[in-house]
Amino acid sequence: MPVCYCCKNDALQPGKKKKKSDAWRVFVLKELQAATNNFNYDNKLGEGGFGSVYWGQLWDGSQIAVKRLKNWSSKAEMEFSAEIEVLARVRHKNLLTLRGYCAEGQERLIVYDFMPNLSVTSHLHGQHAAECQLDWGRRMNIAIGAAEGIAYLHNHAMTHIIHRDIKGSNVLLDVEFRARVADFGFAKLMPDGATHVTTRVKGTLGYLAPEYAMLGKVSESCDVYSFGIFLLVLVTGKRPIERVNPTTKRVITDWVLPLAKENKFKEIVDVRLNGDIVEAEVKRVVLVGLVCVQSEPEKRLTMQEVVGLLKGESREKLEELENYELFIPDLTAGVYASGSEDSLDITEEKDPKKEESTSTSESGVTAR
Repeated sequence: MPVCYCCKNDALQPGKKKKKSDAWRVFVLKELQAATNNFNYDNKLGEGGFGSVYWGQLWDGSQIAVKRLKNWSSKAEMEFSAEIEVLARVRHKNLLTLRGYCAEGQERLIVYDFMPNLSVTSHLHGQHAAECQLDWGRRMNIAIGAAEGIAYLHNHAMTHIIHRDIKGSNVLLDVEFRARVADFGFAKLMPDGATHVTTRVKGTLGYLAPEYAMLGKVSESCDVYSFGIFLLVLVTGKRPIERVNPTTKRVITDWVLPLAKENKFKEIVDVRLNGDIVEAEVKRVVLVGLVCVQSEPEKRLTMQEVVGLLKGESREKLEELENYELFIPDLTAGVYASGSEDSLDITEEKDPKKEESTSTSESGVTAR
């Protein structure tokens, strides 16, 4: 049986000394069995392609979410290893914290902090959609927090990291509804000096940058594109691709852009907010989102620029954004492109309220 990268790394092996700053640790299987009542069905929080996620409680009373590999395979082992490797490298207030992992025999488990408020998707399209707990203030804070987490991956992590699967179900919410970007099973570590890498397409329908979906070219700009779609979903409460009638689907940008050009930002906002918004902030988020999802990667923002604009740090840059060529009527044709749907690894976000196998677990940890 192949040995995963994390198990070959001395720093990740049981019994090896780790720096005191490392908060994660290696769990033994019996400890996680006890915490989850032997992975009892009543503790199951969600299920997806990777496996199942269970709620658990450790001996010290702390709550955890445990992602358990469904069936061992070389492909699943690679995703498990990639997620451990990335999470072991990063620490940021807006990234999901790794508590540890377990690799015994063919058991592969990843342990995270439990996120009591689940994911953004669960509040927009899932079991909490009717409750409308995401008021405008929370949505704005989520947008900024998630942007800061991704900017950290791109610019401040020891090795720059491309997430490759940014979407609502991978933005989790802690007890105070602060954003935690999660699920690094598809993440790519960028070699020093590289502008992009070519790889097999993986991700979620509606969030894929066109150059990645069609050519497999992945770069930081692909994450920017996905984040732009996420911003538009967060503001509108709609899905990236919605069925207008039995025979027609509409991409979110096709609906938002004409309204933005006419300065009709109130018509873009999720109706569940009942107009209780800060219109200047809504405008800012929508414009940033639309610039991020242009078909040409070089015309998109960087995540550092996104953070600054969302925070409104520069009035001059905000004015430049408002006067950007994208929002001039004659120059908008062809600025967006649809991604391919042919890759076997492209998934579609499901409504966890309606689907047995969900892309978002009840814990807010993606089970994929």
